[in-house]
Amino acid sequence: MNQIPFADQRAGHGMASWRAISSVPQMIFGLGLALGLLAAPLAAQARGAPESFADLAEKLLPSVVNIATTQMVETQRSEEFEEFFKEFFERRGTPPPQQEKRRSNSLGSGFIIDKSGYIVTNNHVIAEADEITVRLSDDTSLEAKVVGRDEKTDLALLKVETSEPLPAVPWGDSDVTRIGDWVVAIGNPFGLGGTVTAGIVSARQRDINSGPYDDFIQTDAAINRGNSGGPMFNLDGEVIGVNTAIFSPSGGSVGIGFAIPSVIVKNVIAQLREHGEVRRGWLGVRIQTVTEELAEGLRLDKVTGALVASVTPGGPAEDAGIAQGDVVLRFDGREVSDMRKLPRMVAETPIGKAVSVVVWRKGKEESFKVSLGELDEELVAKASLKTDDVEEETGKVGDLGLALGQITPELRQRFELEEKTKGVVITEVDEGGSGAEKGLRPGDVIVEVDQEQVSSPTQVVERVEKAKTDGFRVVTLLVYRQGDFQWVAVRIDKS
Repeated sequence: MNQIPFADQRAGHGMASWRAISSVPQMIFGLGLALGLLAAPLAAQARGAPESFADLAEKLLPSVVNIATTQMVETQRSEEFEEFFKEFFERRGTPPPQQEKRRSNSLGSGFIIDKSGYIVTNNHVIAEADEITVRLSDDTSLEAKVVGRDEKTDLALLKVETSEPLPAVPWGDSDVTRIGDWVVAIGNPFGLGGTVTAGIVSARQRDINSGPYDDFIQTDAAINRGNSGGPMFNLDGEVIGVNTAIFSPSGGSVGIGFAIPSVIVKNVIAQLREHGEVRRGWLGVRIQTVTEELAEGLRLDKVTGALVASVTPGGPAEDAGIAQGDVVLRFDGREVSDMRKLPRMVAETPIGKAVSVVVWRKGKEESFKVSLGELDEELVAKASLKTDDVEEETGKVGDLGLALGQITPELRQRFELEEKTKGVVITEVDEGGSGAEKGLRPGDVIVEVDQEQVSSPTQVVERVEKAKTDGFRVVTLLVYRQGDFQWVAVRIDKS
């Protein structure tokens, strides 16, 4: 089993925070909605490695700080011991003493962005901390306060008070950074203090499965536990990323580190400084990836865009006329080349801005004007389906290997369907059929076939036959399962 650590160090027990994964190596940590690396890399003249990084390191080291946090945590006792402990004092007629607490320490890195004392780091470095101490390069220790933090991007902004101006570093443009460019990382690995490493940009726009908005710069510069929150510099001494995570089966650097691009960090930190929180645009859709089969079923010329799986009732998208089954091709004048691009585009767009959204709907492009709302996850609810009682009807779609039934009280009870579920329920799945290949199962509800609503098995059969007659190899089904929508492209069996 591969083990994946944060790039910070827990000094209390000398080990990093770990999350285990079962198969594909991936980083998992407190990263969520990010404001993305959207522009294509701009052409730039390649620069060779300097004879020495000494001048650059000497210039930059004073702007990088070590961050130590302290947290009081309760000492853990086993359930058996806790019960024995409780009974012992009850027999004596005295209340048991309060559970002991111990001091837990954590170490990380950060960097100064303003001479008045504003410092950027990772949120996971200072999360749950009772005390935060910043140590400057001259060994001065200062108490830090949290200005704001954002769990979705794993970023935090701190402030220290000082009578002397601090050495700050400028932001660079991560959008112009190219694969192969030299970079320098500075941080506090293993609590050793200011440490400089160099490497190249190994990859860009990395999705490491930490959340739906991954957009990391990958580097082979040595990054270890304690480097979290430290800066990644270009050769001009500009911050182009915040070192955040590593992939490591062993816990040490194996040359695969990840940094949040400065194009993301600058926006988030600016909002934390102004508001103490991040305010993000909200479109009001749930989306999914357009696969080759879905593209064919939706009659798209190429695999592109973000497929709308559901639309939030009363949200900006619904108000503008965007519907379930639309494929978003362009947002605010920018190409949506794949599903992951859209959330970042929306997130970085100012709340209330009216943007143009171009979608693919039933074989042609349509344009809508959407006024973005503000993302509030507590108020974002999934759309519910409505239906009326209908007479029973059954059918079989041999081309898909599915047996279907009209939703009746009996089937609703059998498959535990919600009262307002609408569509055609799958009652049986042929194990050798194309429906089974796509993971369809009894109890799934087909809501649409090729973006046409269906309410009876007969309508499903007719839609499939029409697609077959028109020479198409797949049909797209909008499937509802346990409160969630999913578009599924199913091959038509033409045997």
